[in-house]
Formats: sequence, structure tokens, C-alpha cells
Amino acid sequence: MTATPIWHPSPNFTERRKGAEPDIIVLHATAMASCEEALARLCDPAAEVSAHYLISETGTVWKMVDEAQRAWHAGSGQWCDVTDVNSRSIGVELANPMWHPFPEPQMAALEGLLQTLQKRHAISPSRVIAHSDMAPDRKNDPGPRFDWARLEKQGLARHRARDDGPDAPNAALFRAVAQAAGYTADVNDTDLLRAVRLRYRPHATGPLVSEDFAPLGQAALWT
Repeated sequence: MTATPIWHPSPNFTERRKGAEPDIIVLHATAMASCEEALARLCDPAAEVSAHYLISETGTVWKMVDEAQRAWHAGSGQWCDVTDVNSRSIGVELANPMWHPFPEPQMAALEGLLQTLQKRHAISPSRVIAHSDMAPDRKNDPGPRFDWARLEKQGLARHRARDDGPDAPNAALFRAVAQAAGYTADVNDTDLLRAVRLRYRPHATGPLVSEDFAPLGQAALWT
């Protein structure tokens, strides 16, 4: 059951540029000590940051910016061919200090919200992304504790592929595969690998291996 959002307006928004409509959902973690602190910051004009929604650990949902407006949540970065992500996205903040799992009530509220947003704006599961997906050199949220597999099982996020990776993995091929999957931000090889792993292999370390390619689902590029 979808929680009814509490209207708590933020002054930090502008109109979406060039008549853009939202077709991406960006998931964030607040990385702050408390939800109350995050709510105050997202509504503070001096902070110049906001999001459309904030979800507490207990599942309370606040709406701070109307979906028709451009919230200031994504910053610089790129996903597929979209460079002004703020104009093309809805930002959802999850109250989490980035060191503990996301609680069940919070995940349930997120799932309900995603279902509503995806239906309302015809947003594909493949366009539900992490902040780190579109800004690999700057961001790491919602982070390694976020349960992407749970969203995938419900059809709320892109299903990871199960392809076998290439026999001879290399950075140039990985970049081509990652870009085809949407990771088009202009970042170095290290940051790109880190972002893909945060999403699909959060506990992986060390150099690039064939398993890093498999979830991206672009096997035609190496077979």
C-alpha cells in the first residue's frame, strides 16, 4: 500500500528546462545523521538542494517539490543521452547514513512510490537509477547496502543480465559495454568500474574481471 506523502514544500526548484518531462527516477541516500536533519536541509534555501520526495526509515514519505518542477538533486552527470538529469528526472531521497541497511518499512514505502511514479509517467524500470550511476566520479549513493535485487524482482528496476563475461576483459571493452547500458558520464576507468560495482557487485574489489561485464547485458559486444 502506497503511503500518502506529507506535503512539506521546499523553495529549491525551478521549471524543467525546454519543456522536459520526467522519464528517469534517481535514488539517493541522505548520508545524514537523521531524517529530520535531512528534511530541514532539503528545504533550506541556503542549501540550494532538494528532491521531490524523502522517505524516512519508518516509511513516512514527504513530498517537497511538485513532480512538474525541476528539483535540485542530481547535479552534474549523465545517463544515456541525458545531460541535464534534473530536468528529466524525479529525485527520491532515502534517509540513511550510508552505513546500515535500508529498513523494511522504508523499502516498502519506496516500492509503493516507485509503482505510482512509474505508472504516472510511464517510466521504464531501466530508467530507475542510483545517483552514483549518473555521477560516478562524485557520488556513491544510495550505496552498497541498498537492495537493488529486491527492486529487480518486483520489476521496479532493470533486471541484471546473467551472461558470461568476456574471456579477455579490458578497460576499453568495459567502457563500451557500460556506455551501452547507460553509463555515459565522462569519468575515468576507476570511477566507472566503481559505479557499476556499487549497483551490481557491491562487495567486489580488485581489478576488472569478466564478472563485472555480466550484469550489464550487452553480450553482443564481446561475443
